[in-house]
Amino acid sequence: MAFEGLTEKLQHVFKRITARGKLTPLDVKEAMREVKLALLEADVNFKVVKNFIREVSEKASGESVLNSLTPGQQVIKIVRDEMTALLGGEIARVAFAPKPPTMVMMCGLQGTGKTTMCAKLAKLWKKQGKSPLLAACDVYRPAAIRQLGVVGEQAGVDVFEMGQADPVKIAKQALKTAEKNANDVVIFDTAGRLHIDEQMMDELQRIGTAVKPHEILLVVDAMTGQDAVNAAEAFDERMQLTGVILTKLDGDTRGGAALSVKAVTGKPVKFAGTGEKLDDIEPFYPDRMASRILGMGDMMTLIEKAEDAFEAEKTKKLEKKIRSDKLTLEDFLDQMEQLKNMGPIGDMLSMLPGGNKLSGMSLDEKQIERTEAIIKSMTIEERRDPHIVNGSRRRRIAKGSGVKIQDVNRLLTQFEQMKKMMKQFSGKRGKKGMMNLPF
Repeated sequence: MAFEGLTEKLQHVFKRITARGKLTPLDVKEAMREVKLALLEADVNFKVVKNFIREVSEKASGESVLNSLTPGQQVIKIVRDEMTALLGGEIARVAFAPKPPTMVMMCGLQGTGKTTMCAKLAKLWKKQGKSPLLAACDVYRPAAIRQLGVVGEQAGVDVFEMGQADPVKIAKQALKTAEKNANDVVIFDTAGRLHIDEQMMDELQRIGTAVKPHEILLVVDAMTGQDAVNAAEAFDERMQLTGVILTKLDGDTRGGAALSVKAVTGKPVKFAGTGEKLDDIEPFYPDRMASRILGMGDMMTLIEKAEDAFEAEKTKKLEKKIRSDKLTLEDFLDQMEQLKNMGPIGDMLSMLPGGNKLSGMSLDEKQIERTEAIIKSMTIEERRDPHIVNGSRRRRIAKGSGVKIQDVNRLLTQFEQMKKMMKQFSGKRGKKGMMNLPF
């Protein structure tokens, strides 16, 4: 999970200072030294680290903090506030044009996930009621146009391409097509390189001059650390970026790029890529990201994911069934399928306060697949009334799903226990209604 190493080190520091009833300036100095080392090991820009430690140290060494009843908690709050500021302070939103179409130019080196990110943005904005058009302006990389066509189709949006024509002409024609077809957003997928060169920058500038984009977003690989920040500086010098998108934040990211790019370039991070699927994209919330890095969780993002994955109407029907003791294995299967839409279980756990400590647990995600296989091997009657599943039926279900009879028995037992628990829970909540959460 992202920032795992940094989070672990910072939590170790915080545990020590909160265990003390009183802090001295020496305690704060020692804690800041360890925080400094943790940030440097995470590949955060050394100038950024120096300024960060100076700001935190000045505020944490004040008498109001050291003489408070909870000095350790006060220091942690100061670190969180300063880290939020370091990450950008407030969320930076895309500036949509008052008169459509809004033109978004995507830049980046090869291997950063730029083309896929174009489709992710298109799908996200389509969900928000917009009509995006993808423009294939990368005419050099093998199969780049084909790749954009594939991900565009998966996202359910139109893709404009003219083969390996002049990228500037393609951009101009894409804009005309968008105006003709009432597309209110055009996303230009431009060419990347293995490294920055004059020819690429010149082409990007010509495209920018031709279409005058409202947003110029740089896609950088969060796993490359300071290399990502260096690339952002170089692109911004020539293109005047409006923002940055960090990809691969679901990997073993040390955190250097995320914590450095805004401070070094002055350009805000606007989105974060959190996986390979087209739905794995999030607006970048500095305060939420700071909480994740410090191991405090990110409950708001977890709630939003649940709201997106679980349909409100289905949840209301489910509550009625639970109250009337009519819950079936079909309902259970439907909830599991919606749960999977939220993403890997490990990612969800990391959003809980202290969830990073669970990263070492063996999370058997295949258990969900086995449970689905068992239920899908049942007849409709068996799913609706598990009590009719006798010995011979259990043998048939086990054989059909490729599991042992004991696995079928365990599922049926757990289902009955869950039904009782959920009914008791719904009764206690009364008229307030149930939480919109999975089983």
